[in-house]
Amino acid sequence: MTVLTADWLLSDTLAPQVEGDPLAPLYAGSDRGELVLPFCAACALPLDLDQQVCDGCGAAEITWRAVEPTGTVHSMTVMHRREPGLVVAAEPYPILDVELASGHRLIMTTRTHPSSLPRIGDPVAVAFRNLGGVAIPSADLDPAAPPTTEASS
Repeated sequence: MTVLTADWLLSDTLAPQVEGDPLAPLYAGSDRGELVLPFCAACALPLDLDQQVCDGCGAAEITWRAVEPTGTVHSMTVMHRREPGLVVAAEPYPILDVELASGHRLIMTTRTHPSSLPRIGDPVAVAFRNLGGVAIPSADLDPAAPPTTEASS
């Protein structure tokens, strides 16, 4: 039996409501341990998560598909602000802008609290955190490790 552990950063009350969410394909893929992202169905250009119309060809049809879960840190900041009851981490935490091998860019934090801060250009593997029973993409700063869902047996 696999038991998902609580998220290290956020309260479970911030978990997304997957049913009916436009990002449901992302969450479904994450639950399977796959990074699934949107592409233009007409020209295959990578799209932002909330993008409805392709910048390349103007098409409004989206297809979601699994991509390689690797990338590099494009930029990074350290968040010192805490929201009582929402942010459960006791220390400042990194927020990363990760440029993925697929051409997508995702803003995320790390799967676990890092022992040191990442630097621009550092390699990243996408892993998954558990937030209220929903798997969400996060950065694993040890890209040699295979992508995982934060769980324990």
